[in-house]
Amino acid sequence: MMAFAPAENLVAMADAPPTIDAALKAAYDAAAIYFPFTDVLVADPYKDIADGLKLAFTIGQSHVVGGTTTDMVTIANDRAFAQVWIGADDKLPRMVRAVYLDDPARLRHQIEFSGWKVDGPVSADAFGSSRGAGATRMEFARPDPSPPPAPGKAPKGKTK
Repeated sequence: MMAFAPAENLVAMADAPPTIDAALKAAYDAAAIYFPFTDVLVADPYKDIADGLKLAFTIGQSHVVGGTTTDMVTIANDRAFAQVWIGADDKLPRMVRAVYLDDPARLRHQIEFSGWKVDGPVSADAFGSSRGAGATRMEFARPDPSPPPAPGKAPKGKTK
């Protein structure tokens, strides 16, 4: 797995688990890296989306995403409210808008999917980055701040 920050020219690399589901979990566990909208890419999208589902209904059809006819669906659970545009013929997601309910700013996140090639060949270098490979290495690590030292104890590396 590679996390590349081009502006800082920093890269973190780690061995990737064999599945996308496991790689997403490993990236989150090791470095608190979260990718919105992964629900549509995991092995069982229905399970991820249906978990805790409180509301789901069809709004109707639309012709505004990618020049194709889509079915508009609204879904909600205790964590998010989303509108999903699904290709009427191919049943592939075309666009998702979501508001995460625990986000105090209630920002709207949006992603659009296009150029679907289901089960197509993937070249070995599709997920590589020549710029990332040449960047300064750093460890995969969570950005959580270190807890403050206990009262009366000096931080590591310092003496009183």
